Amino acid sequence: GVFQPERFLDLLQHFIAFEEDSDSGSVHKIIAGYHQFHAVNAALEETVRASGMGQAGKGSDRIAVGDRRLHGGKRGDRRAGVVWHTQGSGKSFAMLFYAGRIIRLPEMENPTLVVLTDRNDLDDQLFGQFQRCHEILGQTPVQAEGRDHLRTLLGVASGGVVFTTIQKFLPPKGEKMPALSERRNIVVIADEAHRSQYDLIDGLARKLHDALPNASFIGFTGTPIEKTDANTRAVFGEYISVYDIQRAVADKATVPIFYESRIAKLSLNESVLQNVDAEFEEITEAEEETSKEKLKSKWAALEALVGEPKRTQLLAKDLVTHFEKRIDALEGKAMIVCMSRRICVDLYNALITLRPDWAGARDDDQEAEKSRACIAKIVMTGSAEDGPQWQEHIRSKDKRRKLANRFKDVKDPFRIVIVRDMWLTGFDAPCLHTMYVDKPMQGHGLMQAIARVNRVF
Repeated sequence: GVFQPERFLDLLQHFIAFEEDSDSGSVHKIIAGYHQFHAVNAALEETVRASGMGQAGKGSDRIAVGDRRLHGGKRGDRRAGVVWHTQGSGKSFAMLFYAGRIIRLPEMENPTLVVLTDRNDLDDQLFGQFQRCHEILGQTPVQAEGRDHLRTLLGVASGGVVFTTIQKFLPPKGEKMPALSERRNIVVIADEAHRSQYDLIDGLARKLHDALPNASFIGFTGTPIEKTDANTRAVFGEYISVYDIQRAVADKATVPIFYESRIAKLSLNESVLQNVDAEFEEITEAEEETSKEKLKSKWAALEALVGEPKRTQLLAKDLVTHFEKRIDALEGKAMIVCMSRRICVDLYNALITLRPDWAGARDDDQEAEKSRACIAKIVMTGSAEDGPQWQEHIRSKDKRRKLANRFKDVKDPFRIVIVRDMWLTGFDAPCLHTMYVDKPMQGHGLMQAIARVNRVF
């Protein structure tokens, strides 16, 4: 149990963090759960083994999953493994505790940690988490601002916690990625270590290996690696800790999610109908930005069907009816996920037509909105090139951060947020209890999104 003396002292020394809320100034004390404790200690062993640091033969060739054991890899293979802790069970804190432990491990000789994500917003979120709890790291993490800055940060003799997106490891076109450091005590910590998440990770992994030829790789993920995904295993290795949905719900670390099918039919003629199913399977949540003309045309065709005005009005009416009944039964908030920014704006307008008092105040004036029972807003990115109808929904990074804090406050009337892809990963709002998905999603992208509503509240 936890009070076995060696284990208890380990918990006290290495698995307690303090987090200060920059907005309210309050300080929260965070203590690791058993799954985080065992995962981090197993990951330490595996990282030492994978790096080839320390004495040969020290540590185990077998690895822990809670109290179970799985077979590990070979010494010096640079693949420390994958930690799968389901969404909402504290994966980012597991990463934080791991970083704090590996930095102080004598065998690693003051390592450099490279924390890797694939999107700027995820990089910002994770960096913010580490920055707020930097005392456990014994140093202040640094966020790479570009390729040149990244090369400077990785050119040090030892130490450092560097946050970067994987895209910063891509050299300028036509150039080969130079070796930035040949040290063995560099650990690359990848958030959401999936082949699809990293856009053919085998190709990008080659650039990483060119830049850091002797670094060890460990992946943290909230969703399972697909059995057919050999590339992720080739880069990171096998699971070293598994904490799945069933265990998280049984431990009450997360709440169970219930699904309800609500159908708003597409308006199709027979000639289109036979092709839709096959095309739908090819389209994922990222395809709005694809450069491939074939997929772009398919996405545009389906987007036009999904965003057809009559269907949008039908959807808005159903959402209003359902959500009003929902908040009568359970106080909380809702997220609506749409296929495109255009549909987000059209749906918002349809909702406001039905419920004018749900419209937000100019410039998100909190004082003007506080007397309302419910406010709906769109959170999305954009530019000056977007049309005038969209401009009121396009906000700066700081304004989006303030809206995120308001949405997390159960007493704030900002109860409905409409998104395309913002806030679908790494966003924790325990009072969010309902998600309406009107967008083609599948695989780990879908699992990450629906996990926004599994937080204990």
